[in-house]
Amino acid sequence: MSNSPSKNPSVDDAPILHVDLDAFFASVEVLDDPTLRGKPVAVGGAGERGVIASASYEARKYGVRSAMPSITARRACPQLIILPGRFDRYEVYSRMFHEIVRDLTPEFEPLGLDEVFADLRSLRRLGVRPLEAGAQLRRRINDELELLCGVDSGETSFSRNSPPRNPNRTS
Repeated sequence: MSNSPSKNPSVDDAPILHVDLDAFFASVEVLDDPTLRGKPVAVGGAGERGVIASASYEARKYGVRSAMPSITARRACPQLIILPGRFDRYEVYSRMFHEIVRDLTPEFEPLGLDEVFADLRSLRRLGVRPLEAGAQLRRRINDELELLCGVDSGETSFSRNSPPRNPNRTS
């Protein structure tokens, strides 16, 4: 639990869920091309001045990270497969992701294609518990979209500079 002393906080204690799809662009590429499964995949510019936008967990094992120059990423992982971004495809997955969140609460704020803040306060009278709602949301995203995500809960919107979290977690 991020901002509450309780292990099972109420909506009053932790009204905001922060949902972040893990390795989103790279994960969509692997879903669309299963031959990439298990291989180090990144999305970004492959050229001399290119930058990595997203890296699969297989690529991250070699130290490949978002915002890393592609040349540095290739040095760290010579077998890295760098694919160009297909934002029209990511937008399709993003819309499906937002629909799943909207099924939980109509009160949410997208931050880019792969991240939202969901406000649970309107669900107070239904007795919704943030950790249970977050776990259910995570399962549904995994089951329906085959994507992993992290879900954190707290009292306020989260900083983009918060410490790194574990993939597919609910806290």
